[in-house]
Amino acid sequence: MSLRRTAPLASSAALLLALSLSACGTTDPGAAAAAPAGTADGECADVATSTGPVSLTDSFGRTVELDKPAERVAVLEWQQIEDTLTLCVTPVAVADVAGYTTWNDAEKLPEGVTDVGTRGEPNLDTLYAADPDLVIVEAYTPDDEIIATLEAYGVPVLATKGADAADPIANMFATFDLIAQATGRTDRAEAVAEEFEAHLADATQRIADAAPEHTDFVYFDGWVDGGNVALRPFGQGSLVGELGEALGLNNAWTGEVDPAYGLGQSDIEGMSAVGDATFLYTGTQDGDDWTASLAKNAVWANLPSVVDGRTHAFPEHIWTFGGPRSAEKIVDAYVDVFAR
Repeated sequence: MSLRRTAPLASSAALLLALSLSACGTTDPGAAAAAPAGTADGECADVATSTGPVSLTDSFGRTVELDKPAERVAVLEWQQIEDTLTLCVTPVAVADVAGYTTWNDAEKLPEGVTDVGTRGEPNLDTLYAADPDLVIVEAYTPDDEIIATLEAYGVPVLATKGADAADPIANMFATFDLIAQATGRTDRAEAVAEEFEAHLADATQRIADAAPEHTDFVYFDGWVDGGNVALRPFGQGSLVGELGEALGLNNAWTGEVDPAYGLGQSDIEGMSAVGDATFLYTGTQDGDDWTASLAKNAVWANLPSVVDGRTHAFPEHIWTFGGPRSAEKIVDAYVDVFAR
């Protein structure tokens, strides 16, 4: 199954090996990136940053050692881009600026950040011309080819685990905390975590007070494939699903899912298995209005939640594989549906 637009892209060893590794460090990196914008006016003012050496163990048991907290950070995945910005660090280089700004508005990426190309096939010449002192990647195994390829340049690499269906919320914060350690922003990370817990608790209470009649849900995204609508339910172990359950709701998709992102597969007929669960889905953001095809389908029109008018698009630009700030936006979207 194609992961299409809304799934993180795995690193491609074949593509990385095909990239030219010449001209490392020979290009003037130019001016530093703009000052961190932060998540709200004044929020990034006077953020405490440690100054001593850094030694940490990344998601794959690798030791990462820095003489001081990283300042010129390059980031090759959207969740980690968001995380650096939440920590009040503006990256000097990132992968796929257009994609990030389309799909994730939890943190605004300042102008002037170097775009190194796609997440799956970054331009390494452009990446190292930005003169980073740390490269943050998303890997899938300790021997992921992208780690070895980048380390060949002699710049430290922080490898993070993008998803873990065993506990997606804990994994989200584990990634966030690693980046905080590497950039000397652990105090900031603790404050953000506390804000998230308070946000979640408040949202949980609001939904409980509303006492919605229906608390079963299924979240999905989709696309048109060969004239048919393909659906991707976010099942047990998905970040969106687990956040919903943390709010006291019940994720009704119990079909098979992958072990990292908790994503399943279905067609329209398959959605009849979830009974009267409320349908939630990714808002259309790139002109591919696959939901229009749903409306034309007789099976869809007769599903209980459709008949009852309980189908809701989440707001646009919520990255369903993001960090704490994206998670807060997901929580808010649940509240808008279930605490009306």
